[in-house]
Amino acid sequence: MTEETLETHVNTDRNSRSAETRVSQTRRQPWKPPSMLDAPKPPPGYKFRWIREATRGQDDKSNMSKRIREGYEPVRAEDYPDFEAPTVDSGSNIGVIGVGGLILAKVPVETVNERNAYFKEQTQTQMEGVDQNYMRESDSKMPIKGGDINRQSKVQFGSRNQSDD
Repeated sequence: MTEETLETHVNTDRNSRSAETRVSQTRRQPWKPPSMLDAPKPPPGYKFRWIREATRGQDDKSNMSKRIREGYEPVRAEDYPDFEAPTVDSGSNIGVIGVGGLILAKVPVETVNERNAYFKEQTQTQMEGVDQNYMRESDSKMPIKGGDINRQSKVQFGSRNQSDD
């Protein structure tokens, strides 16, 4: 080989397979109904949630005001140019991702955790009140065993009198 042909041979061999353009082959996905509430991936440290902006065409200003005070921020479509989504085209939330009276909002994960802890504590307090009220009904002639409050239910199928013949 001459020096010139050797140089062209070396240059052509150095192209990697990844540099070659190939049509990506993906498997066909089975049909399923489209989701009306698709959302882009939230930024790190945030969660997305759909909140009610309107009901039957009437603005729900009290709900929106409450959610804004809780720390929710409407998600604008321009912030996610790669995500194709319907947007609100009238009112105070023009350009926000929304569908059917709902708008997409983001909230910090810390706020979500604090809100969950608050409602868990509220539920715990209510259950303790119910338990105390229940135990107060105990009578010495027919006492209720303390601490044996069973909050589980069980479902059985079939007759109790079936034999194993």
